[in-house]
Amino acid sequence: MNDKKEKRYVSPKETLAYGFANSGQVFGYNLVAGGYLSMFFTKVFEIPPAAVSTMILFLGIWDTVNDPLMGALVDKTRTRYGKLRPYLLFVPLPLAITTILLFSGPLILADTKKVAVKIVYMYISYFIWEFFYTIGDIPFWGMSAAISPNPADRTRCISSARFLSGIIGGLSITLLVALMDLSNNNIIGLSLQQVFCLMSVIAATFGMALFSLAGIFCKERVVQTVKEPSVIEGFKVMFKNKPLLLIVIGNIIGTLGGLAGVFQTYYFAEVININSLMLLLGLPGTIIGWATYLVIPKLKKRFDNRQIVFLNITTKFAVATLVFIIGFKYFDRIAVVLPLLMIRNVIFSFFDTINLVIPTEMIGDTIDYMEWKTGERNEGVSFSVLTFVSKLTGSVSTSIATAVLPLIGLAYTTTNGVQTTVKGEHTDLWIWAFFSFIPYALGLLSLIPYFWYDLTGKKLSTIRSDLEERRSELSKQVSGGEANE
Repeated sequence: MNDKKEKRYVSPKETLAYGFANSGQVFGYNLVAGGYLSMFFTKVFEIPPAAVSTMILFLGIWDTVNDPLMGALVDKTRTRYGKLRPYLLFVPLPLAITTILLFSGPLILADTKKVAVKIVYMYISYFIWEFFYTIGDIPFWGMSAAISPNPADRTRCISSARFLSGIIGGLSITLLVALMDLSNNNIIGLSLQQVFCLMSVIAATFGMALFSLAGIFCKERVVQTVKEPSVIEGFKVMFKNKPLLLIVIGNIIGTLGGLAGVFQTYYFAEVININSLMLLLGLPGTIIGWATYLVIPKLKKRFDNRQIVFLNITTKFAVATLVFIIGFKYFDRIAVVLPLLMIRNVIFSFFDTINLVIPTEMIGDTIDYMEWKTGERNEGVSFSVLTFVSKLTGSVSTSIATAVLPLIGLAYTTTNGVQTTVKGEHTDLWIWAFFSFIPYALGLLSLIPYFWYDLTGKKLSTIRSDLEERRSELSKQVSGGEANE
């Protein structure tokens, strides 16, 4: 039995294909992550913050229904290619088109002065983009659990996806902030509207070409039940899976932690006034992040996944507190914040890298748990939780941050075609607080559900052992035979 556990089902080529696919997906997603979507709609598209905040929050709430529903449809799918691959083969093209349309609004409506027309375009283009992104994202992460029955294979695939997305996917932000600074300083002949449109075209061509590799090269190997669950049955599974529910609750509470990413954008754009400085600040942390992937297997031998979650959140809170206090009077001085944030980013990068792998693994464990308990696997619904929580984090944090801007005295005005930034007396300090400390203090609340999470240690080992025997029997009932590759 030990030999079977160590069998490698997924080749290095397929592992890399999965990783490169995620890097292409993330290349485009980064354009709407953090504060860039908020800044695009408010500063570039010139839509009032209240309208942007309402739209993002509304669609974020819609995701709580839409994503599990899409996951249930995925679980119901049965084809000779599997239940996940058909979606991965289909979605890159429409997602590419909608990405361009989303960020082309300011150019398409360049002659439109009516704010209402811009708001309608914002709703429609973002809704359609989000719809196609969901169709691709849920099956993609579901593949991480279905690609192999071997947990080590899954870890390699997830690590490959996160590692390569950090390098290649992260290039979109590097290029975006560089172009924004060049545009703001009139070094290139491109407006901010043209910069965002150009980035969307690159994401649509280069990014989606990489994303298509998942559907072309990756296979589903874990045996699926022959019986097709109804959409309602698939939707209900989320509420029957206690470990998954605890992860969901913890992650929903943790959505407020996304405020740091949003206010990071405003901190470098409006307080420091150098967008590309954050690239320099992030460089040491990026290197540490890459090296961290080598440490994860050793870390998992010493700590279980629940303990790693606790270590991650509490350490980041402690570091954030120190950074906020030290920088309280010097947050606008580059000579002080540059080394301070570099040190912070090195520590954060270590834990952020781990956090890219562990939660995904934990959801895979909950899928195994439900298969062990009920005999059915639900990658679609279960990983819809990962996708909708990720989007909810972005939606809620971006919505709250955008709504907070007027309260802390930050606004944009345009006079004679020239845009200016208006600030209150303490605006910069509030931006520093929301960037450096407040989100991490709120993040402590997300630990509460994990006190009841018990899918670790001996219980998890027993589940995996029992499933090996069951899958061997179940594979005889399924046509195609790919489960035994």
